[in-house]
Amino acid sequence: MTASSPASEPVLSAQPEPRFRISRIRRQGWLVSGVAVLLSLIGMALCWSNPRIGAPLRPGLDFTGGTQVQIERSCEPAACADLTAAAVQQRLATITLPVPDGAEAPRLSSAAVQVLDGGRSLELRLPDLEPEQTQALIDQLSPLIGAVNPQQLSVNTIGPTLGSQLLRGSVVSLLVSFALIAAYISFRYDGIYAGLALLCLAHDVLITCGVFAWLGLLRGVEVDSLFAVALITVAGYSVNDTVVVFDRIREQRRQCRDLSLMDQVDSAVDATITRSLYTSLTTLLPLIALLLFGGSSLFWFAVALTVGIGVGSWSSIGIAPTLLPLLARR
Repeated sequence: MTASSPASEPVLSAQPEPRFRISRIRRQGWLVSGVAVLLSLIGMALCWSNPRIGAPLRPGLDFTGGTQVQIERSCEPAACADLTAAAVQQRLATITLPVPDGAEAPRLSSAAVQVLDGGRSLELRLPDLEPEQTQALIDQLSPLIGAVNPQQLSVNTIGPTLGSQLLRGSVVSLLVSFALIAAYISFRYDGIYAGLALLCLAHDVLITCGVFAWLGLLRGVEVDSLFAVALITVAGYSVNDTVVVFDRIREQRRQCRDLSLMDQVDSAVDATITRSLYTSLTTLLPLIALLLFGGSSLFWFAVALTVGIGVGSWSSIGIAPTLLPLLARR
């Protein structure tokens, strides 16, 4: 009777040492995120205190209501006469529009003017105008801007009631998405994980809003209903990336009970960081295409998604996992 061979006994493999330890740079990461959040809050506060904005972000036509007129000048780029937004605003202050009996004349002096494409295009954000008032406006601007290409003339009008409904619906949609995400993570994990997921969501949304607050102050960029769609998309992407890391952490806690929670987090992040980076890069590729070829109507939507996805990728590997050992001890 022969003795059993030692080779037939199972061999326990040791846990590999993580190549990248997120815990070593956690304080630097918290500092960077804290500064970004602080700058975002400052930008939103400055927007709110600005009498021409009066809101955390510069609201667009979708939320305020009014008429947007996009005018294409009929001239070659080299032959277009110089045109500035200040000159157009001065001209608007002298224009008199036809007013129905008993109605109040629209205040054109408060219009927002943008000169685009090197002076070839003109975008006007105006109070709510009737069709005949819009035509009279274009006719009286013709001596300044020259001939207008009628095929490239775009007029969009949104009433103030519809604008307020869109704003309210956007805020409610964002809050409902946050609540459902918290309920899902609480059911699947526990309260600490749900709190961290909501913290990351607030971090991602706040920084994205902060970027657009500064863009609104410095460049006059306005947010519209597409921006609200971008925020909800960023929230969904962020929680998806965070849940992947949470799953890996829970797996490490079952398999490596002899390791500290910080070591388990380091191993989980090290195992998922490549996947997170590849997913983010492949998501950013179509957004880069939108930035380059999507046109002006989708440009800022793509910018919001790009910023949100970049910040969300960082928070899922650098914020939520590194805060877990701190909260678990307390």
